[in-house]
Amino acid sequence: MAPAVRSRKTKSVALSKPAPRELVILTGLSGAGKASALKAFEDLGFYSVDNLPLDLIPRFADLVAKSAEITHAALVVDVREGSRLHRFPSILSKVRKVLPTRVVFLEANDDALIRRFSETRRPHPLGRDETVVSSIRAERKRLDPVRNVADILLDTTRFNVHELRAHINAQFSHGEGKAERNLTISVNSFGFKNGVPTDADLVFDVRFLPNPHFIPEFRKLTGKHPRVAKYIRQFPQTAEFLDKVTEMLTFLLPHYIHEGKSYLTIGIGCTGGQHRSVMIAEELKKRLSAAGYRAKSSHRDMPR
Repeated sequence: MAPAVRSRKTKSVALSKPAPRELVILTGLSGAGKASALKAFEDLGFYSVDNLPLDLIPRFADLVAKSAEITHAALVVDVREGSRLHRFPSILSKVRKVLPTRVVFLEANDDALIRRFSETRRPHPLGRDETVVSSIRAERKRLDPVRNVADILLDTTRFNVHELRAHINAQFSHGEGKAERNLTISVNSFGFKNGVPTDADLVFDVRFLPNPHFIPEFRKLTGKHPRVAKYIRQFPQTAEFLDKVTEMLTFLLPHYIHEGKSYLTIGIGCTGGQHRSVMIAEELKKRLSAAGYRAKSSHRDMPR
């Protein structure tokens, strides 16, 4: 136990306790952002290792547990381990007996991964002989044993590099802060006519509100315009809906955090995704931010 330091007034002040040792195993799909995430861990002071062979992980954990200099470490395990990946759950079990360990699995939808491979012009690690689509599907299947034991599933489909790094910083920084900072909330508007977003955890339908589309002066505007927002806000059901959804979310979010959820996507849908859903998404983001949560908004179908 840390000794106490006596002040001149003889009041004891406990020294801050060092953060407990921890190992983070970073894994997931190629193109999902593992390299950027590992760099973020390195910037946080984690001793970082890329592509450590599976058989060496227990030995590495033992070294970290006994090290006088290393208290936090992060390493990457991915599809480069090939057929040995089926052994990951048993190896993880051994490691956790030596050192507190969390497994973070990064993933993204196929469209995002294909786009990233196209932008970087890099081949998929499984080889050039197959298409990127077939390689992604094969990789998902091969990584199933790892994904099934992950503590945190992080979908990076809508993350850029900076947002991913900010999320890692908030989730794994050892400084003191509110638990709410460990959850990133994305409030996304969309139009039902273009389909429901596949990555939404919660979906709310606001088509019960009067539609500004049928007012000629509002047709070419969006829910971000002050006049459109004022029009939607004037109806009593708008305020009642926002109050009820906010109340429900402030009940749910602490429980999501307690269960280890690190990212929540809320979909707000109207017919075209231009007016009502945009205004409600923006207002909900403001309310969640005011409640101390890290929230952002995006608008899939709003005209550019």
